[in-house]
Parts: sequence; structure tokens; C-alpha cells
Amino acid sequence: MSEVLQPENSYEQEVQERWGDTEAYKQSKARTSKYSNEDFAKAKVDQEAATEAFVFCFGNGKSIDSSEAQQAVVKHREAISKWFYDCSPDMQKNLALMYVADERFKKYYDDRVQGLAQYVHDAIMAQK
Repeated sequence: MSEVLQPENSYEQEVQERWGDTEAYKQSKARTSKYSNEDFAKAKVDQEAATEAFVFCFGNGKSIDSSEAQQAVVKHREAISKWFYDCSPDMQKNLALMYVADERFKKYYDDRVQGLAQYVHDAIMAQK
């Protein structure tokens, strides 16, 4: 499951095929079906803030297990849980796998800073 805010129809079909029968997908659909454009904008702000926390850590050479990087991991998980579905650490680790395996996610992070996708992945995987 991605935290893509308003998937295009082509993505929506893929998402439904891959995760349509999961509880997280159902929860996300139930929540987002009630969102206004303003709600989606607020969700984007929260997600961007989580991403920027990773950018700060990566750019300042913080190790993936530093308190700052691990706070970014928590911020990332909390943003997903707040706006889309209950995101456990295990679910977040599954997302992290996609961040390096799926070029669309990798591009999202690496367009910010080259190497960020791997850093986000590694920081999420390092959580205890």
C-alpha cells in the first residue's frame, strides 16, 4: 500500500489488484472516501514533513539508527496511520521494501536527494 494521496486511475487499478482484499486497503478507502481536497492537502503536508525529516537526517549524515532518523521513521508511520490506515512497524517495513524495489517510489525519494530512497529503507528497517 502506498501513501500516494490521490492515485490516478491507472494506479488505482494496480492498488486494488495488489491489496484490494487487505484490511489496510479497506481502511484507507473508507477514510479517503470522506476526504475533501483540503483534507488531501493536509495529508500531503504531513507526508512532506515526514519526508523532509528524512532529508534532514540524510543530508546531515545522521546514522540510520540515530535518534533523529528513528524519529523520522516514527513521523513517517504516524502520517500514514493518521491519514490512511493503521501502519504497524511491520507494515512500514513492507513499504520500505517498495521504496527501493519500485522505481516510482524510488524516484519520489531520490528526486529529493540521490540515495534518499535507500536511506529511508535502511532507517525503517533499523527500527526495533
